[in-house]
Amino acid sequence: MRTVLAVVAAIIALPLLFGVVTGLESTDPGVVTVVRDGGPFDDTRIRQVIDPGSGLTWAGLWSSTHSYPAQQRFYTITADAKRATTLGVDVVTVPSSDGVNVGIEGTLYFTLNLDHATLKSFDDKYGTRTYRSQDDSSLYAWDGDEGWSAFFGQAVRPVIDNALRAQVGAMRCAELVPSCALLESSALKARDSNINIATVQNGVNAALARDLPRTLGGDFLTGLRFTLVKVTLPGEVQQAVDRSLAANAAVSEAQARVAQARAEADANQARQNGYDKCPACAEIDKLKALPQGITVYAPGNPQAVVVPTR
Repeated sequence: MRTVLAVVAAIIALPLLFGVVTGLESTDPGVVTVVRDGGPFDDTRIRQVIDPGSGLTWAGLWSSTHSYPAQQRFYTITADAKRATTLGVDVVTVPSSDGVNVGIEGTLYFTLNLDHATLKSFDDKYGTRTYRSQDDSSLYAWDGDEGWSAFFGQAVRPVIDNALRAQVGAMRCAELVPSCALLESSALKARDSNINIATVQNGVNAALARDLPRTLGGDFLTGLRFTLVKVTLPGEVQQAVDRSLAANAAVSEAQARVAQARAEADANQARQNGYDKCPACAEIDKLKALPQGITVYAPGNPQAVVVPTR
């Protein structure tokens, strides 16, 4: 009988002990955790929020924890594999106002809003569904960096693309990439491309501050700042620009040769005019041009130039 009671007690105690141990949670400095009830007699509502860098905190028996990044994060759009985010190498390709598809590379800096009420709302909206990752698996936003990137790519990236499309679409290609002017039939007097890029950045930041809360349903991301790093041309357009640059370089070289020849002709003409006015000067210059070591010089008689032998 005692054995049976001991077995029953062990059966009851072990789950309780497991629940007690797993019910204690702590967070790293860069992580904030949303705790949801999950016991056999509980609902799945949010129980509490554990701030970054907390010590052991009682989170309840069999509760589930959703951990999110609490520090500033960045999302990089680039063709450079070494700088790309988990979503992989890519660029945003959008048309300029004159129809050239330019590639945009840049980085968005942001921080998750750590206000408890806002975090709870975020977890209700985005922590209870899955997102498609690069390897085609389904992940939650709190499934590490891969899960967060999957969420960001599906929920936030379209808003970034739309903001870039609107801002870049208001610019001509040559206003963003000055070499584009080489392909236009008429010269475009555009502002400095750096000023235009700054204008695009400011427009994107204003659009994100306005559109992201509206699209996501709350001020879930703060400190938004997009930095436009590079504007690239399609391969065939860049090749045309390179050919135009090469042709312009060849024209410039030819013009330089013409200018040099014209300058030499003018110099020769000026020298001849001087000789006409001063015949003796011509003879003096002839003597100066003779090789060193000549002992006899008879003008008009080429046989009379004697160079001593060694």
